[in-house]
Amino acid sequence: MSLKKTLSIIKPDAIKSKYHGKIVDFLENKGFKILAHKKLKLSKPQAEAFYEIHKERPFYNDLVDFMISGEVVVQVLEAENAVLYYREVMGDTNPEKAGNDTLRKLYGRNIQCNAVHGSDSDDNASKEISFFFNKLELIN
Repeated sequence: MSLKKTLSIIKPDAIKSKYHGKIVDFLENKGFKILAHKKLKLSKPQAEAFYEIHKERPFYNDLVDFMISGEVVVQVLEAENAVLYYREVMGDTNPEKAGNDTLRKLYGRNIQCNAVHGSDSDDNASKEISFFFNKLELIN
């Protein structure tokens, strides 16, 4: 068994809609162990740094503005092949195309307000986790 970690962000739209608890329950029921969990409000420089990989993309500024528009919950999730499994559980970026019983189908509204973010590779998961959490904050 290959337990891995991934980063999850419950986005401002899901927090404002009071879906945070439902999303956490959903994740635990899908078998994820939550190793770290905290609520915060990103500053503009923090959001710009986190999403720097998308800096040249046309949606970058809108994404940054959206992510600083309210509180978020960041979590470290652990499961077998966590990155791939979480991407399946999240569903398609566009909630209209997401499969049934996925987070984005259940709690997303559109391609931007799609409830959650997840790492797209093991390497990015490590980088994203260390962006938000230090080793003392992680349960092992």
